[in-house]
Amino acid sequence: MSNELKNVLPPVISLSSKVLIVGSMPGKQSLEKQQYYGNPRNHFWPIIGEILEVEIPQDYEQRLTLLKSNHIGLWDTIESCERKGSLDATIRNEKPNDFKALFKNYPNIELVLFNGTKAFEVFKKHIGLDVLDGRAYQKMPSTSPIPGKNIKSFEEKLQDWRVMHSYLPK
Repeated sequence: MSNELKNVLPPVISLSSKVLIVGSMPGKQSLEKQQYYGNPRNHFWPIIGEILEVEIPQDYEQRLTLLKSNHIGLWDTIESCERKGSLDATIRNEKPNDFKALFKNYPNIELVLFNGTKAFEVFKKHIGLDVLDGRAYQKMPSTSPIPGKNIKSFEEKLQDWRVMHSYLPK
């Protein structure tokens, strides 16, 4: 039995996107639902709600519309990989997505936020930070519900993620 996974989630982005949030590879629940951050225990959507000062809609398409209308895009560093379960630590043989083309097609992105260490490390290793071409970037604490060695509280994560505030519409 193969543990090879293909990322079926296309980028969520528009020409007005200023912030791009980059994950590693969707977890099992997200791939099954075909939704970014589909695990209800993940802190991503609650953090976005707090930053935008809105209630996050239950409907996934409305969530994506909310992101786009606030100039936020989503994508993942990994197009395909081998992984057992949903843990980033078990990711092997990753193939990256084409960020060179993405940045060419969406030149208004000013800030790239990496959702966790794995997203940042894979990007750095397989794509290279030079493709950012002067864009601001930052490695963020993971919004994953899976406890890690450097686990932060929701409030601590929220405080870190607020870095995107100055890039969002007033």
